[in-house]
Amino acid sequence: MKPILRQTLPLTALIAATAISIAPAARAEVPATCVKGVDLATLGPKSIVGQGPHGEKAASPEVLALSDADAAKVKEKHFKVGISMQTVNLDWAQLQIQGITDTLKKYGVTVTGVASAEYQVDKQIADIENTIQQHPDGIISIPVDFTATAPTYKKVAKAGIKLVLMDSIPTGLKHPEEYASMISADNLGNGQIAAQILASCMPQGGTIGLVNFGVDYFSTNERTKGVRDWMQKNRPDIKMKQVDFTDPPKVSQIAGDFLTGNPDVKGVFAVWDQPALDTLSSMRAQGIDVPVTTVDLGLQSAIEIAKGGPLKATGSQRPYDQGVAEAMAMMNALLGKETPAWVGVQSLPVTQSNVLESYKTVFKKEPPPELTDACNKAKPACN
Repeated sequence: MKPILRQTLPLTALIAATAISIAPAARAEVPATCVKGVDLATLGPKSIVGQGPHGEKAASPEVLALSDADAAKVKEKHFKVGISMQTVNLDWAQLQIQGITDTLKKYGVTVTGVASAEYQVDKQIADIENTIQQHPDGIISIPVDFTATAPTYKKVAKAGIKLVLMDSIPTGLKHPEEYASMISADNLGNGQIAAQILASCMPQGGTIGLVNFGVDYFSTNERTKGVRDWMQKNRPDIKMKQVDFTDPPKVSQIAGDFLTGNPDVKGVFAVWDQPALDTLSSMRAQGIDVPVTTVDLGLQSAIEIAKGGPLKATGSQRPYDQGVAEAMAMMNALLGKETPAWVGVQSLPVTQSNVLESYKTVFKKEPPPELTDACNKAKPACN
């Protein structure tokens, strides 16, 4: 949900937040090994370590490549595909859509429209119903709620329309009868990256706080599991406490109350980048300076990492590449070819030393001035 229920803090609001002066660092018992004690070349898993929602082994995006003959067949058919998103107001969502549309266009597939549910279950149900009525050949979608929307997603296959999913599978849908494939990041791997960096910043026997999404959702569950599993295996001395949120706009208050009530917490993992930014806002308001790691890379989180402040690292998804894989899976399905139940996309470790290069990898374009300026002010630590 990058996942999913993410909301983007306006940059002006972020700038205002960062302008708040920080009181002398509370809890700033950060070891010299913080980030510097981790070799970026060996950071993070080198292959997909997670499993799909039903325990599936990951397939690589490369298996979705089309032969020249199959590519010609796709172009001859003039297929049409609709897209149903949870929102379009996210860097992550926009990159996914761009990856999908760029790839489908290359093969002559028309995108009939992009519906944005704005996190509302009823609206997404209506969006999918409306798209079915337009009789496309396929639908690519991320479910806002995988239980309430499941009956509607089942109608897609009954209408003879192929379905490719992002990040999660609605309850009860069966592969390959009711969906062709699900594409997601290796969220377990991204959680491991966040855990390894955070551990390098923690004193022996320290306590970390997990700002967790309290909704049963596959992608976010995997991230927190990745952190917990890595800590228990590699740093069993570290204690973990957890606070859950279900309403993203309330993270700042929830995280602030959690930190106030748990002064022993000396490091934080937040389950995606916007909750991490909201946690930073609360920390600044309270004069707390502890290391934070997260998952996903947006412009605002990239700027925070570049500056070398409390946000130390993220395990990033590659949303444009995920969009490309979703389009390729759809075209395979439209040709009647066998498609894997789960396609996993490799995680990407991002720290201050590689944030500019990582931005280019994720966003497929040069970093904007806001990011390069932040990095230039932090040289040589920032590349």
